[in-house]
Amino acid sequence: MAEKKGFGIASLVTGVIMIAYAVLLKAGVFHGAMAFLKTTKAADQQFYLAIIFGGLALLIGVIDSVREPQKTNLDKLVLEPMPGVMYLIGLSMFIRWYADPLFNLWGVQLKPTLGFDIYHVLNLNYVFLGIILGMIITNTMGVPKWASSGIKTSRFVLKMGVITLGAMYSIGELAKLGQISLVMIAFFVMGTVILVLILGKIFNTPKSMTGVLATGVGVCGVSAAVASAPVVRAKSSELAYTIGTILTFGIVCMFIFPTVGKAVGMTPTQFGAWAGTGILNSAQVAAASLAYDAPGSIDTLKVGEIFNITRILFLPFIVILLAVWYGAGEGEEAGSKKESVGKVIVDKFPIFVLGFILMFAASSMHVFGPKSITNFEANEKNQLKEEDIKKIEAVIATNTKLEEKEKAALQTLVQNKQVTDKKQLSVLKDLTGRKVAKDITDSKAPVNIAIHKVERKNNVLEVLRDFMIWFFAYGLVGLGMQITISSLRQAGGMPLVIGIIAGIAKASLSFFAVLWLISDKI
Repeated sequence: MAEKKGFGIASLVTGVIMIAYAVLLKAGVFHGAMAFLKTTKAADQQFYLAIIFGGLALLIGVIDSVREPQKTNLDKLVLEPMPGVMYLIGLSMFIRWYADPLFNLWGVQLKPTLGFDIYHVLNLNYVFLGIILGMIITNTMGVPKWASSGIKTSRFVLKMGVITLGAMYSIGELAKLGQISLVMIAFFVMGTVILVLILGKIFNTPKSMTGVLATGVGVCGVSAAVASAPVVRAKSSELAYTIGTILTFGIVCMFIFPTVGKAVGMTPTQFGAWAGTGILNSAQVAAASLAYDAPGSIDTLKVGEIFNITRILFLPFIVILLAVWYGAGEGEEAGSKKESVGKVIVDKFPIFVLGFILMFAASSMHVFGPKSITNFEANEKNQLKEEDIKKIEAVIATNTKLEEKEKAALQTLVQNKQVTDKKQLSVLKDLTGRKVAKDITDSKAPVNIAIHKVERKNNVLEVLRDFMIWFFAYGLVGLGMQITISSLRQAGGMPLVIGIIAGIAKASLSFFAVLWLISDKI
């Protein structure tokens, strides 16, 4: 009974804290901090979420405190986990609204000194910070007893995040690549995964460890490792070792790749293809590509991101492969008869991966609509002000770095005072990326204003993206709380050895493949 009341009291306390935060937020107490972190746009979202979850925690706390303890589903699935759930939600809010933007700000401030943005290069966003915060808590003060049941929900919520991730990609993005490029990516994704599986067997590492490492090294880094972890039932320590291996190897590649690329005279297209194929993590692909680009250019970055996105599109197929591989070996490891592949697919296939594939298919068929919605209808609302038109005219007359198609697009913009078709929109968006006319292309400058007047984000996809971020923020804090220093020591250093061998093989072979197969244009 005392333990039961403890859960009720914990729910009440977490509820009071959230309601108090909402009240102080509304009173403007956090306005200065939010302005500093540039999160004032999220003020309403913070208030309503704190009120909703705080009120729910208070309600559950009252019920839990006065109700006699029982062994019903209500107790197991709602009342007992609720304090831990609220604990994770509170920490997720801290990560999203304070820690993440703070590290982002530090990255910008330290860039002139370090020469690179530490936030993006080291992947210090809510994904990495959530895991680190969870690890700090569990290895210092420890996870409170009243929160332990709720912490276990993190894996389920991570699966929900993986499902919503499927809506962020579509098969249509593959059309941007040539056939040779697509085959090359498929070869290196599949080849690296198979190599890691073979190395895992040679070095006798657990199948769960080998599986999650294969996906992370073979596909697209941290997100792929997180997505595959439930499929192969990877332990928290195994996922932590995989993430550490990916980030460490990626940081080294970020510095080595541009040096090697320039030494052998790679074109921007070739280097982008190499970085997008050979570097393990998405953040380091972007960083290396930007480092290779000439000042004011994003040619390398464009190619690197196309290759990187294509790797990500292989994620569902690799996860299916791992589900079959892992399930098919379970009976053999236990000393019983090995199951058929068909039976494994039926019995072992994780439902959440099916959800990912369905979301991926729906996105490919534009069920959620296009990623952005344009409206070229001529009206005053879409038109630029006269002072903006004059700025554009001045740039057309004086800027010698503009291409002919860019001048034509800008002249049409001056004539019509707004963007009028998709071709013009595409040219102007490319111009904002080239940074050759900052006076009119910066975020709040005329060209960007004109673009935003006719183009808006898909609200459905934006909502799904926000849910995805919350699912991952919540789940990864809980995942970090299941990673202890002692478990990391027990895991040994073999995962790092396997990751390095596979990573070097992938980077080296893709280097020669790019020089052989990729010309100056894809």
